[in-house]
Formats: sequence, structure tokens, C-alpha cells
Amino acid sequence: MTAPRVLVFHPDATQAGVYVDLIRLPRRGMSVRAASTAEEFATLIGDTEILYGWKVPSTIYSRAKMLRWVQVMGAGIERFLVPEIPPHVLLTRISGVFGPWMAEYTLAWCLRVTQRMELFERQQREHRWAPVDPFLLRGTTLCIVGLGEIGRHIARLARRAGMRAIGVTRSGKQSPDAERTYRPRAIKTALAHADWVVLTVPLSDDTRGLIGESELAAMKPSAWLINIARGPVVDEKALIAALRAGTIGGAVLDVFDEEPLPPDHPLWTLENVAITPHIAGPSLAAEITPIFNDNLRRYVAGRPLRFVVNRRRGY
Repeated sequence: MTAPRVLVFHPDATQAGVYVDLIRLPRRGMSVRAASTAEEFATLIGDTEILYGWKVPSTIYSRAKMLRWVQVMGAGIERFLVPEIPPHVLLTRISGVFGPWMAEYTLAWCLRVTQRMELFERQQREHRWAPVDPFLLRGTTLCIVGLGEIGRHIARLARRAGMRAIGVTRSGKQSPDAERTYRPRAIKTALAHADWVVLTVPLSDDTRGLIGESELAAMKPSAWLINIARGPVVDEKALIAALRAGTIGGAVLDVFDEEPLPPDHPLWTLENVAITPHIAGPSLAAEITPIFNDNLRRYVAGRPLRFVVNRRRGY
């Protein structure tokens, strides 16, 4: 029986090499190769059984006759939910490493607002001394839409900072990390209580456009929206209108409908918006490859893999 062949795909050739160096093959005779272009991918995928990839070109799966398992280099898997991947191919994602990153991102931007850092940085550039009182983060309410592994990390850090954490989950099941949890049908009630709303849900048919005009209208005029999920979870046109009208206080956006965000996009010009280039939960090879290595040992031993994607649910 031929030993499984592993293919690493990453559009950055240097990064692809880093991933290859970190892989620990659990059986003699196994091999690992790397591709960073669609042409290289097409050449190597034919006899590949295991694919460890990032933004893989879906049009090439028709050549993947031996493919049995795809490990995604991240938590978001919507780009891999394509009909070109046959139903018998296992799809797994990365979990357990992004929570601390995204919790610190969330709290850092909340503090940037409460400490009026943007104002004081502007005054510094203007050589202007104009004292303005900050306000306390402690005692404010953070609503986490999506209390999965990442959302729970955010809730715990927020509570340690003295914030009140509430959540919205698919099941509405109460969580020890949140003071109260709401079902999606009561999301407007949850939003109305919040000073901060952070989105951590996966992108699926149920979450696409989850935050629209009526949800934004339910938020406090002083509340900030923090999107570290996926851009299409928010109705972008409704968000721009709400930001311009002052329906909400502002937004911190790490993800967008189109990435990179086009230079002429109106979000760049809004003073109550902070934009980051999809870096809230970085996929670092040294952090995520041990998860792949664990799954690789499981695969070779015929044991169940961790973090298998439910394609019907979309996560």
C-alpha cells in the first residue's frame, strides 16, 4: 500500500517552505511537497491524498483523484465549501489558537476608544494641548455574537477587565463565560444592551447578512461594532449608512466583502471607522502546524480527526 502523500499549498513560496519544515511525518515512506502557484498545484495534486492548504484554487480539484482529506490553514472554511471537493473528502479546520489573539484585538480596540487615543494622537500631531477626559471600559457591556471557542476567549478576557459579557448563540444555551445568552431571534434585544458588539460567527447561509439595517438600529447610538468574523456577516451598505448617520458610535473592521479593501471604498473616509487588514487572528505556521501534525498522526492510525467541518452547517 502506497504511503500517503501530503501537499502543502500557500501562495507565498517562502511560507509554504516554513509549513513543510514544521510537518512531522508519522510513517516511513510518506512524502510532503509544496506548491505556491496554481500551475504547481495542478501538477502535484493528482497523486496527493492529504492537502494542507490556504486559499486553494477550487478549479483544480477535478484532478485530485486520490484526495481524501483537506486540512485548512485557518478557522474560516467558506472558501473550501465548494462542489468541486467530493463528499467523501474529509474537511478539517484549525481551532484552539485564534482565541487569545482575537480577544486581545477586541480589548485593545475597545480601550483605544475609551482612552480617546485617536483624539490624543491627532492633538499630538497638531502640537495642541487640549485635555479631554477618557471614560472607563470597566462596567460597559460587550455582546459577543458567536460564543464558540473564540467568543469564549473574548468573554473571559472582557470579564477580567471588569466588563459585562453577554452572548448570542445558535442554540441560546447559557454559558459560564457570559452573564446571559440569547438566541438569534432575540439578537436585537441583546444588541440594545451592548456598548460593544463583536462578531465571531462563521460565515454560513444563516449568518450572511446577520447584522443589517434593523439590527444596527437596535444598537445604542454610542455603541461600537467590531467585526472579526467575515465581511458578509454585516450588510455593508446598511453599516455605511448607520455610520454616516450616527446610528452607532463607530466600527472596528478587520474583514470585508471584498479583500483587499479597494482604495476608493467609502469606509476608508469615515472618521468613526478603524480598518485593519484581516489580521485579528493570524495564521502562524508555528501555531497551527502542530494541530495538523496531531491530525496527521490520527489519520495514519485510522483514528477520528479533530475539528471536522460539518458541511451542511458550514462550520
